[in-house]
Amino acid sequence: MNARTNLAVLAVPEISFATIASGICVPYVECGEGEPLLFVHGSLCDYRYWSAQTAALSQHFRCISVSLSHYWPASEACIQSEFGWQTHVAELAEFIEAIDLGPVHLVGHSRGGCVAFNVARDYPRLVKTLTLADPGGPLHVEGMTPATLPASTTVLRARVAELIESQQIDEGLELFVDSVSMPGAWRKSPAAFRAMAIDNAGTLPKQLRDPLPAYSHETARDVKCRTLLIDGQRSPRMFRNNVEKLSTWIDYAERQTIEGASHGMNVSNAGAFNRLLHAFVKH
Repeated sequence: MNARTNLAVLAVPEISFATIASGICVPYVECGEGEPLLFVHGSLCDYRYWSAQTAALSQHFRCISVSLSHYWPASEACIQSEFGWQTHVAELAEFIEAIDLGPVHLVGHSRGGCVAFNVARDYPRLVKTLTLADPGGPLHVEGMTPATLPASTTVLRARVAELIESQQIDEGLELFVDSVSMPGAWRKSPAAFRAMAIDNAGTLPKQLRDPLPAYSHETARDVKCRTLLIDGQRSPRMFRNNVEKLSTWIDYAERQTIEGASHGMNVSNAGAFNRLLHAFVKH
């Protein structure tokens, strides 16, 4: 079942809602025609995060960008559902089936990269190609100690959750965004990004208590589709490590690095990102 509602949201002319098998209404926007290109946002974001991609790439593809449950503009039913990466994996698969999209060219960024990775593993018939931009989550290399976050990161994230839950939103978001990008990134971010992050600030404490699964050679072998791994030259080391390993572990993978870019490369370096994605999907 698919219901549509018109809303004027940050210059997006139309927002749609797909009712999926679990009963959740998934907000999404779409434009263009052709093969489906489905975008999955990461932390503090929603469907608006991919505006620079959907605007440009809709000339060649049917571009769809979703907001996962709990993220803006979540309904009461979405907020009452369980928050977690596993929930979001199942939800995204149900969404693809609900609007009869599959198989899709699936694109995920950061935490959304982890969600997209696991959709490709668990629901291979729904994914034609996979693109992961700075995929989030720990890395487990065989023969080494099981992957965990550094103690300093754990302390920082606990502080972020504390700040946000005490309504010190700007301080908490600055601490988090700078830690996953680079010092000063929050203050230099476009106003539209900051507004979106503030709208989604309440999801961050939930997310920080929902650790992502580790990538491993074994789990990566389950991805059977062509895969593009993208990192920024200045992305934090943990993301670049994930891209490096996954590009060798996934059978049909290639890696691209965007010069001068950091974690939000699809926003700050949209032209370069869009060219890489277009060339990969059209290959």
